[in-house]
Amino acid sequence: MEKNLAEIILIDSKNRILLQHRTSDAPTYPNQFCIFGGKIEEGEDAKTAVKRECFEELEYNLENPKLILNMICESKYGKRNKYIFMEKYNPIKKLILHEGQNMLWVGKKDYKNLDVVEHDLPVLKKVFNNELEQVKKI
Repeated sequence: MEKNLAEIILIDSKNRILLQHRTSDAPTYPNQFCIFGGKIEEGEDAKTAVKRECFEELEYNLENPKLILNMICESKYGKRNKYIFMEKYNPIKKLILHEGQNMLWVGKKDYKNLDVVEHDLPVLKKVFNNELEQVKKI
């Protein structure tokens, strides 16, 4: 296993998901859209990592992220164990982008027209098609 990842799906009141638009000089997946998150550091559990990553990337403090999916994905960069969390976005809190060139709220039809990182596509599909029982409880 190359590395473990923790990712956060922030979902707004219109059932849109916030995606990051990666920079053109990103070491992996330049100029593509992805779910916010990153590597789980040594000594961290997935929930701690997703909270840290969300604050580092968006200056947004997660309140109670729920684990909705754990999956192994393979890509051109290796095999990864991904922990996907979800939380309803609190619009009172500001989002301040610190990583990537932009962020974008996308709906069910929107994401299909974007160049999305290969291992995030199945996650978005499952979430938007209500295939995950845990999502219904959020």
